[in-house]
Amino acid sequence: MSDLDYDWYGPDAATFGDRVAGAREVAAMTQAQLSRRLGIKKATLLGWEQDLSEPRANKLSMMAGVLNVSITWLLTGEGDGMSQPADEVVVTGDFSDILSELREIRTEMRNNADRTARLEKKLRLLLQRGSEA
Repeated sequence: MSDLDYDWYGPDAATFGDRVAGAREVAAMTQAQLSRRLGIKKATLLGWEQDLSEPRANKLSMMAGVLNVSITWLLTGEGDGMSQPADEVVVTGDFSDILSELREIRTEMRNNADRTARLEKKLRLLLQRGSEA
């Protein structure tokens, strides 16, 4: 598959966060500028771009308008959006294995973060009970 045929932002190549970051860069906006336009904290946008959280429907709609892409494209990579990265990176060879491994690592990291949060909550409850006794 040539670089021109590759679907850079399709569901098999990019995540929601990748598409948000890519569209923001093409719109020549910083994270601070986009977060200000959306009325959110920069940390919230960072969470979206890193696929740690997702926006509510109203912010998703607003973001699609500000970035001049469709909601469907942001969510799935299909529809009206961008066809390749702004800097037109030329990639040779098949890198789907690397992308697949990165997705697996991202999933593991999310699972570990969830597990850590549950353990912290249990620990807080145990400490709270211990201090009440």
